[in-house]
Amino acid sequence: MIGDFKDRGEAGRQLATAVVCLGLVDPLVLALPRGGVPVAAEVARALHAPLDLLIVRKIGAPGQPELAVAAIAEGNPPTVVIDESTSQETDIDHAYVKREARTQRGEINRRCKIYRRGRARLDVAGRTVVVVDDGIATGTTMRAALKALRRMRPAKVVLAVPVASNNTIYELSKLVDNVVCLSEPGHFGSVGTYYADFHQVGDDEVIALLDASRSPREHEPAARALQSGEPPLVWPSRSELSEDPTEPL
Repeated sequence: MIGDFKDRGEAGRQLATAVVCLGLVDPLVLALPRGGVPVAAEVARALHAPLDLLIVRKIGAPGQPELAVAAIAEGNPPTVVIDESTSQETDIDHAYVKREARTQRGEINRRCKIYRRGRARLDVAGRTVVVVDDGIATGTTMRAALKALRRMRPAKVVLAVPVASNNTIYELSKLVDNVVCLSEPGHFGSVGTYYADFHQVGDDEVIALLDASRSPREHEPAARALQSGEPPLVWPSRSELSEDPTEPL
């Protein structure tokens, strides 16, 4: 059933089939590391597109590192998004977020160095960009990523994920031009519950996938049929939404 994935590779291949149907011209694929890279690598291969990273870090609540109260995305300056609802519920002030953002900025810089190894970040200005992660729960990190990406002036942004919370994917659809989501459960647990194999992706795996994407090779055709089940969710373009897509985060 779509939404119950063997691993990130399988999820990426299913997602790639849906994204290919959009008929994108000369796209660029950006992955959120680390878990989004194996998924994005399959999408990039199917699209015959270059693969790069959009590095973003979650800022967790004290004692609850998986509960995102904010997120910071790479850039100069970096982009910080605060989840006001969660920060109020956990009694977190902006001073805490600023302190943690400085710490996470150091980790972002570390990842930039080891993953890109001196290569410049691909220029997204004027390009169609497909942003990929392995799943979205609250959407705080993805909001930071999309906000940072918009500052780089892409022509079009497509958000592509195998699984996401129903409410979250709807809110994120206001920030992009198109969304492709294979499964959007109404009662969402953690992203890992939708994968049989959800191992922690390490730096070495990220580097290997990036290196492979830069090597000349034959790309498999993207004509794989989706597994039986409900068709993937493809949100309308931003101009077709009745809500104001520029509402504040």
